Amino acid sequence: MRSMSDTLARLARLQARQHEPAPSNAPLVELDGFGSNPGRLQARLHVPQAVAKHPALVVVLHGCTQTAATYDDGTGWSRLADDHGFVVLYPQQTRQNNPHTCFNWFVPGNIRRGSGEALSIRQMIDAVVKRHAIDEARIFITGLSAGGAMANVMLATYPEVFAAGAIIAGLPYGIAGTASEAFDRMRGHGLPDAARLQAILRAASSHQGPWPRISVWHGARDTTVVPANADAIVTQWQGVHGIDGAMARHEAGDGYTVTSWMDAKGRVAVEHVALADLAHGTPIDAADGYGKSGPYILDARLSSTLQMARAWGLIPSNERHGLRPRRTAPLAKEPDNVHKNDGPKSIQHVIESALRSAGLMK
Repeated sequence: MRSMSDTLARLARLQARQHEPAPSNAPLVELDGFGSNPGRLQARLHVPQAVAKHPALVVVLHGCTQTAATYDDGTGWSRLADDHGFVVLYPQQTRQNNPHTCFNWFVPGNIRRGSGEALSIRQMIDAVVKRHAIDEARIFITGLSAGGAMANVMLATYPEVFAAGAIIAGLPYGIAGTASEAFDRMRGHGLPDAARLQAILRAASSHQGPWPRISVWHGARDTTVVPANADAIVTQWQGVHGIDGAMARHEAGDGYTVTSWMDAKGRVAVEHVALADLAHGTPIDAADGYGKSGPYILDARLSSTLQMARAWGLIPSNERHGLRPRRTAPLAKEPDNVHKNDGPKSIQHVIESALRSAGLMK
């Protein structure tokens, strides 16, 4: 396992890319006046010209060092929305809240129902629902890394809002309350047991069901947020879905496996998509025309964007995951050069720099 400085040096190196101009064809507009905004977040919105009469809404949360525009450019959500008539909402972190634009998934005041960043995102959703006649039965959420953790925050604290959610390289809800705890959990240290994980989720709201469907995506080569977190997210959600110990269904694809657990009605309640050669990032298929590879947007020849949209009924699908038989090259990995250190540093400086790079310390 990489050391603290090696694991998080990538974020520090990529922070400079935040200052690059947004893509020239960025299709997002600012959403303002959406509420009291206690979390002091920004919001970006894409409404296609040919929007459906009562469209679905997809809420997309970027990762550290990213913005709404760069994540949209990489994942292709707004382009897919143009083709299929749904609306896309991008909550956006500010540098005033977090110098590396990470959503603050480890700060208790930001992850409770009715407070902080969680309430800000809920207010954004409510505003978009009212302004654009959204079908409230078709609201979905996804996010990467810190955005994946915050997507899980929203699913846990406002489960009545979402039909389904997809967490990419994220973490379970409510498992860290300090910067040091957050870093430990990212490395898989100190994760709660099943009973505690499920108790934390049940305590997040008074909701009694139905519960949102959960899809967990994680790369087996992720050393930033280790795959043990994916297993913990699955465990956390199995309890409320009543599928503890249920028989799993397995499907093998080109470089990935899908493990699904069905509810009492025979529907997929929780699934885990494990990509064998993927490092830390959102998997895309650069050949499909939706999105392009970049920092933490990795060409895995499997588009998480398209697969989520199919699973959520946003686009037509004949096959649940669309197996791909071919592979002529390895799946995307993080470039070797982003793991190199800049030189010797004091232990204290390394620790502080690493935590700042992850957005865990200001």
